[in-house]
Amino acid sequence: MNKLLSIFIALLMLGCGGGETKTVSRSKSQSVSASKDTTTPAEQGGYGFEALARRLGFETYILSEDVDGTYFGDPKAKKGGTLNYIHSLFPRTMRVIGQNSSQVLNSRTIMALCYESLLSQHPTTLEFVPSLASHWSISDDKMVFKFRINPDARWWDGMPVTADDIVATWDLRMDETILFPSSQITFGKYERPVAESKYIVSVKAKSVNWRNFLYFSTMVIHPNHILKDLDGTSFLEEYSFSVIPGTGPYIIPEENIINQESYTFERRDDYWAADNPMIRYKYNFDRIKVSVVKDNDALQFEKFKKGEQDIFNVNRSRRWIEETDFDATKNGWIKKQRVFSEKPAGTSGYYFNMRQWPFDDKRFRYAFCYLYDREKMNREMYYNEYGMMNSLYSGTVYENPNNNSFSYNPQKAIELLQEAGYTSRNNDGWLVHEKTGRVLSFEIGIQKTSEYMVTPVQQMMKEYGIDMQIKFVDYNTMIKNVNARNFSVCMLAYTGLIYPNPESSLRSSLADMNDNNNVWGFKSERVDELLDEYDICFDQNRRIEIIQEIDGIFNDEHPIAFSIVRNYSRMMWWDKFGYPNWMLSRYVGEYWDAFYYWWIDEEAHHQLIAAMEENRKLDLKPIDMKYWPDYLKNNQ
Repeated sequence: MNKLLSIFIALLMLGCGGGETKTVSRSKSQSVSASKDTTTPAEQGGYGFEALARRLGFETYILSEDVDGTYFGDPKAKKGGTLNYIHSLFPRTMRVIGQNSSQVLNSRTIMALCYESLLSQHPTTLEFVPSLASHWSISDDKMVFKFRINPDARWWDGMPVTADDIVATWDLRMDETILFPSSQITFGKYERPVAESKYIVSVKAKSVNWRNFLYFSTMVIHPNHILKDLDGTSFLEEYSFSVIPGTGPYIIPEENIINQESYTFERRDDYWAADNPMIRYKYNFDRIKVSVVKDNDALQFEKFKKGEQDIFNVNRSRRWIEETDFDATKNGWIKKQRVFSEKPAGTSGYYFNMRQWPFDDKRFRYAFCYLYDREKMNREMYYNEYGMMNSLYSGTVYENPNNNSFSYNPQKAIELLQEAGYTSRNNDGWLVHEKTGRVLSFEIGIQKTSEYMVTPVQQMMKEYGIDMQIKFVDYNTMIKNVNARNFSVCMLAYTGLIYPNPESSLRSSLADMNDNNNVWGFKSERVDELLDEYDICFDQNRRIEIIQEIDGIFNDEHPIAFSIVRNYSRMMWWDKFGYPNWMLSRYVGEYWDAFYYWWIDEEAHHQLIAAMEENRKLDLKPIDMKYWPDYLKNNQ
């Protein structure tokens, strides 16, 4: 589940804040005006390169009005205003590279708004499109990639983006002292990039891999003029709660970071790509403020209802069904919709640490899953809003259709527990191992806000003699323990990828290492073999077969008690925004898209204020928004 650095394919391990309480940042734009480079020849990537590109073997993406429509944003979009959002955690670090940086909050806010990669991907077709690089080439043997950097590209401090920046970023990612081993796995598949000129960089892969071009081209870039004075350790320290300059449309000025409380993005007036037709109608808010209300979802919701938060993502079914029909929604002042997309579901559930007792025994893992009555919870707690997840790749072509669904079956669980040696109970009613005398007891650390989900499972286990103890911790502590492998079982969720990448979560060599996505300690020689084949397979049909086999092996070991899944986002927002007809993008389909594509609609805002003052209703919207399912139906 390696994170792609395009906003459309983000990984996604959940994370949290931590650290000092002082206000710090080094991200303020100096608005340095850099003159155009007239000295670099066109054939070396300078101005005029476009006329030579095809002859030199480079290609680019040509925007088509017919094909692209409004998928890069809506021409009706207007710049201005502030988007207010409240989150349950503060970033564990403001970095987007290195230890503790693999979290949704970082990738969807700081990474997506402040930094760019060489290329991005078309939000609908997934074709490569220019970003920092205007052109690119792939050798016939698919081993060497070249990129021409746009000479107009600028860092926040006005310095030009050059090939040296790409080399320095690769060097940083390969530095083991940044404590980010999955990065070394991913980017260790390339030789060190070469700055062939000021604006042309090349990189050679060590072996053929169908993902090589994808990963290198979407690697978020950092500035060499800062990195050159830092090693990995000093980078972690220097930018733990400071923001290294980026090239993106937003900055985070020093005074806008209040650690553990809030951070505010400000749109750059001097953003180098502001007039790019693929950018022009995006990034519309002057400011985006992310405030933190820790571990208190109810308080977040109340703040939203009071207008202190503009958008609210309704995760809880009970709230969606029972708590969202208040006066503001009945009057149409707040809109409420289920937005369907083609976003991969990802994984969620109880993640077992197979390195530790009792989850090192597959029989117990199976027993846990047979006692985990998620169907009942869906009926009684979640209003049948969900389906059952049985795969790492639920709802996609990569899901193994033969996976065990582990429906509730206490008889099978009892048989497995007895086979594992738990044949009797002590005076407290807990199962005891017949040989060791060890009580079948373990601890799960959760946030207080998750208590309602875990307590029923605790009772299910208790009924059959399993002592599942709940310990309340903040999110920061929970993730710290997970990364240090100091846990028995935990509740986690990962977002899905359009292109599965089991490498960073299932490779055996990662199982006994900390700070990577192989949370459960999974090892399999056969999976390692399949991963090697997957890397070099350019046949999509065969790749599907490979992932299905991997999924089957994983399911057989069952390091996760899979939870439940839905293929839509439940959103609420104050009716003052404009947005594209599709509202949320095709493959991401999450409320974060509002940060990138929405805008303040002045007319709608005035109507909202007037309606509230006059206590009159606005038009209501249909509950279900199915643009992308309809798109798929009409374009097959």
